Amino acid sequence: MIELTRLNGSLLVVNSDLIQYAEAAPDTTLTLLNGEKVVIRESTSEVIDLAVAYRARIMGEASRYSSASKVSRPGDALSAIPAEKNGKHGEELDSGVNYVARRRAIQD
Repeated sequence: MIELTRLNGSLLVVNSDLIQYAEAAPDTTLTLLNGEKVVIRESTSEVIDLAVAYRARIMGEASRYSSASKVSRPGDALSAIPAEKNGKHGEELDSGVNYVARRRAIQD
């Protein structure tokens, strides 16, 4: 989730995975996957920076659950399943990626 600001100054928290696209014309408008549009104060580049930082935080948290802490491609940690459920404990699996536990809710 990323924190953004509506034009009226109120705080808005958005799941960055649900952003379909962002437009700057002249205000930044986010279009979500469900078709909802949200107008915000932040620029499109700020939205990108916030989304990337959020994803990095998620991947960092997920890597804490891997004995080898190895994520070879962006998104691997987010789509991985717990190694224990495969009868393996953190070793390299067929794909060459150490699987990690499912992501958990992150609270500041």
